[in-house]
Amino acid sequence: MNLQQSHSEHWDIFCVVVDNYGDIGVTWRLAKQLAGEYQLAVNLWVDDLGSFAHILPELNPQLAEQTHQQVRILKWNTPLDQTYIPGAVLIEAFACELPVLVKQAVTSASKPPVWLNLEYLSAEDWVEGCHGLPSFQPGGINKYFYLPGFTDKTGGLICERDLFAQRDAWQADPDNRGRLFSDLGLSGIEPEHRVISLFSYETKALSALCELWSGAAEPIHLLLPKGRSLNSLTHLLPDAPEDLVTGSQIQLGSLTLHILPMTDQQGYDQLLWSCDFNIVRGEDSFVRAQWAARPFIWHIYQQEDDYHLVKLEAFMRLYCDNLAPEVAQSWQQLNLAFNRQQQIDVQRQWLQIDTMRSKLEAHAKHWPVDALKMADLATRLVHFIKK
Repeated sequence: MNLQQSHSEHWDIFCVVVDNYGDIGVTWRLAKQLAGEYQLAVNLWVDDLGSFAHILPELNPQLAEQTHQQVRILKWNTPLDQTYIPGAVLIEAFACELPVLVKQAVTSASKPPVWLNLEYLSAEDWVEGCHGLPSFQPGGINKYFYLPGFTDKTGGLICERDLFAQRDAWQADPDNRGRLFSDLGLSGIEPEHRVISLFSYETKALSALCELWSGAAEPIHLLLPKGRSLNSLTHLLPDAPEDLVTGSQIQLGSLTLHILPMTDQQGYDQLLWSCDFNIVRGEDSFVRAQWAARPFIWHIYQQEDDYHLVKLEAFMRLYCDNLAPEVAQSWQQLNLAFNRQQQIDVQRQWLQIDTMRSKLEAHAKHWPVDALKMADLATRLVHFIKK
């Protein structure tokens, strides 16, 4: 059966916005890809359209229903403003609690939808064994656990069909970087200058790196939006983080901080493609940093008992599988120091990995093809539903 043929029944995706842009970032990319590449009718139900609008500027948070990029976007109020009608597929993103009326409609439907719980991404070994498992629900139907991952026995990773070709074309023309920075209101960045993007949570390791970069032998530009990252740099800033405006520049020796405006997802991808190094957080920006084919640090969301470090180390083992041992060790220690807020260690590891910059950059370029394993998440998801 042709996976790209039109589908007679719609898909529903429910998303609760928890971490500003991570949950909605993933579900919005998935919805766009299912609608655009597979011509599926997709309803995306979102509880916080205000946060959603930061990555989709044309979205009107006041509207109960609207369509953008072939996706029907619905405000998830309590109770729902729109009547939920079961379709072919129901996806609850990241174990969000579905409305009672939605569950009732599913269990009473003459032809219930395939019900999935789209889980968070993890590189841990247990993912392969749990991916696709059913969970029996009241009413006699199953809910299936769909687990994204890095192996061919998992749900895969979100990656649009032509993304790598777009990235390669962008990076092949150095003028694209200059035009993007100009469009973002950035100035003073020369082609030979080093540029780092930042989208992190609070960590003392960040201020330690900024202090190190301020004494660098080469100009370094740190591009960051207003948000949680700035809370780690208050002692370095001339104004309170909330008083800074987009376009502001703060000079700290060799380091220049640039305050970025928020951008849509395509603009964020282009930003990652244009930087020499990216520091990212959460899940959506974490995957996009890998697709950018640039070296990066992953600031993973902190969990109780430091379980987030277990998830970080599981990913790093995969990422470093084909990396020279000395480079792998230094990059792993850099990520751990950043996540553990170890100020001295993060400075030492940055200086160490910087001596291996070319090897790390070469690895970053090869990694995306290895990580994709021939099939992206949307493709695997459509196959899973057809089975």
